[in-house]
Amino acid sequence: MAPPTPPPEGTVTARFVAYLASERGLRFDDYAALHHWSVTDLDGFWSAVADFFGVRFHDAPAAVLAQREMPGAQWFPGATLNYAEQALAHDGVDPDGPALLAHSQTRDDRTWTWAELRDGVARARAGLQRLGVRRGDRVVAYAPNIPETVVAHLAAASLGAVWASCAPEFGARSVVDRFAQIEPAVLLAVGGYVYGDKPIDRTDEVATVRAALPTVRHVVAIPYGPGSVPDATPWDELVGTPAEPAYDAVPFDHPLVVLFSSGTTGPPKAIVHGHGGITVEHLKNHGLAWDVQPGDRMLWFTTTAWMMWNALVSGLLHRATLILVDGNPLHPDVSWQWRLAARAGATHFGASPGFLMACRAQGVHPARENDLGPLRQVCVAGSPLPPEGYRWVAEEFGPDVLLLVGSGGTDVCTGIVQGGPWQEVVEGEISGPELGVDAAAFDPDGHEVVGERGELVIRAPMPSMPLCFWNDPDGSRLRAAYFDTYPGVWRHGDWVRFAPSGSVVVSGRSDATLNRGGVRLGTAEFYAVVEEMPEVADSLVVHLEDPAGGPGELLLFVVPAPGQQVDDALVARVRAELRSALSPRHVPDHVHAIPAVPRTRTGKKLEVPAKRILLGADPDAVASRDSLADASALDAFVPLARS
Repeated sequence: MAPPTPPPEGTVTARFVAYLASERGLRFDDYAALHHWSVTDLDGFWSAVADFFGVRFHDAPAAVLAQREMPGAQWFPGATLNYAEQALAHDGVDPDGPALLAHSQTRDDRTWTWAELRDGVARARAGLQRLGVRRGDRVVAYAPNIPETVVAHLAAASLGAVWASCAPEFGARSVVDRFAQIEPAVLLAVGGYVYGDKPIDRTDEVATVRAALPTVRHVVAIPYGPGSVPDATPWDELVGTPAEPAYDAVPFDHPLVVLFSSGTTGPPKAIVHGHGGITVEHLKNHGLAWDVQPGDRMLWFTTTAWMMWNALVSGLLHRATLILVDGNPLHPDVSWQWRLAARAGATHFGASPGFLMACRAQGVHPARENDLGPLRQVCVAGSPLPPEGYRWVAEEFGPDVLLLVGSGGTDVCTGIVQGGPWQEVVEGEISGPELGVDAAAFDPDGHEVVGERGELVIRAPMPSMPLCFWNDPDGSRLRAAYFDTYPGVWRHGDWVRFAPSGSVVVSGRSDATLNRGGVRLGTAEFYAVVEEMPEVADSLVVHLEDPAGGPGELLLFVVPAPGQQVDDALVARVRAELRSALSPRHVPDHVHAIPAVPRTRTGKKLEVPAKRILLGADPDAVASRDSLADASALDAFVPLARS
C-alpha cells in the first residue's frame, strides 16, 4: 500500500484536512479518499465547509440537508445569511489594501481599497432604497466588468434584491430576451465603451432595452464610454449620500442572482441561484480547488454575462483582490493580458483554451517576457484544452505554477470536474471530480461506465444547483432540462469519459455527438486533430443523421489559417489525419471553407444551431444573433441547407 501523500503545505486544502483531523477526527490519505467522503457524507462535508470557512449565519441552520431528492433538495433549512456580508465584512483586512484593480481600454486604471468598496456598496444600497428597491425586486445591469458593476451587484444583494447582468456588447434583442423574463425594477447602464481602439456608442441600444422593459421604474447611468443614457439618475447621485454598511439577513435559499443560458437553442433559460448555495459553493471551490487565500490577486477575463464574472466576484469571499479587465482581450496584441497580470501581481490567471492556444501559436513566452513571480495557478475553463496546451503551460511556467483545468457551467455556477493542489495534472485530461460533486458517466440505461464515454451526471445534490427557473412555477422546465433522462439524477449534457484513476475527458456536448456506424465520438476529439494542423485556424463539425439508419453525412467546416485556402490538397490532408487519429468512420464526407466559426460571446462553438440550419431551419429561429461573437457567422450554412 502506498504511503499517505499529504496535500501541499501552505494550501487551503492542507489546512482543511488538518481541521478535519483535529476537529472532526477524520483522516484522509489522498484526494480520492477525501472526495469519497465529500459525496457520501453530504451533511458532514458541507457542515465542515461552512464551519471551516466561517459562514456568517444570522440564524443557525436546523440541519444541513433536510431533503436530498433532486430536484427539490433543501439545504441548511432555517439558516439566514447574506452573500454581500460574507464578501465584505471581513475581520483583519487592511482597509487601505486593494480590493479592486480595474484595467480598462475606456478609461484610466483605477484602484478601490477595501474601505472604498465597503463605503461604495453602503452608498449604493442607500441609493437603491431611495429608488424604492426592496427585497425580491430585480436590479439589472447593462454594464461591463468595472468597479461600479461589482458595487451595484453587492448593494442589491445586501438588500435581498435579485441581480442580473448583461455585457454591453450584447445587442438589444439579446438583452431584452433575458431581462424581460424577470421584470426588473431598476436598470443600470453605460452609454458605451471602447473596444481596443474603437469607440462603441450604445445609446440606441440602451433606449431600445429601456423601452422594452415596462417594469423598470428607474434607470441609473454609469459614466463610461462615448455614448449617453439620457433621463436617468446619475451614478454619482445614486452613491452621493454617505451611509453605514448594512446587510439584510435572508433565508439560505433566497434568490441572489439570475444567470442566463446562452440562448443558442431557444430562449435563454433564466437560472435562479441563491445566497446560501453560491456562498458555500464558492467558499469551497475557490478555497479547495483554486487555493484562493487572503491577499491573492485574481485576473480572469470575463464579461458580466458569463457565470465566470460571478465566480470572479466571489474571490472577495476569500479576501482576495479582483483584477477587473474590460476591453478587447487581444488588443493591442495577445500578450496584453500577461502584461496586466505582471503589473497587477496576479496570483491566479484565468483563461480560455482558445486564448492559451493562440499564445502558443504566436510564440508568446509569458514568463520570460514578464515578471510573473507571484503567479501560482493558470486556470482554464470554457471548452476542452488540447494536450498541446498542457505541454505549453508546463514548458512556459514550470512546476511551480499549477495548471488547473475545469468544466462546469452556468447551471451550477461552479466546476463539476476540475483540478486542484492535491490532484495530479494529467495531460489532455481533467484531474477529477470536484469535492462535494458526485459526478459520473452513465450509459443510456442509467448505469455507471468507467473507461468509456457516457453522459456526465451528478448523482447527489449540490447547494448551488438552481433554486428554480424564473417563471417556471411547477418546475416542469427545470425537470425537463436536467432530470427527464435519468429521474432523480442530474444530466448535464456533456459527453465524458472517467478513467479508473478518476481523471476525466470531456468530449463535447452530448446533443452534438458524432455517431457513425455505432462509433460515438465527441466533437472536442475531432477538433483536437483538425485544429492542430497549421493550415487550419478554426473548425466546426456537424453530423446529419440518416433517418433510415445509414451513416448520414459528416460535414466539416474549416476557417483556413492566414495565407491558406481549403483546396483539394488540404482536404486530403485533413481526411488522412482524421482517419489515422480517430477512425475511418469519422472521415468527413464534405469539407467546406467558412469565414468564421459561429461561437457564443464566451467562445462556445454552436454545433447544434449550425446543424439545425443545415436541416432547413431559419438562422434567426435557432440563435439570437446578438448572443454571437460574430453575428453573421451562421449565414455561411444557409446555402448548404437540405432542401
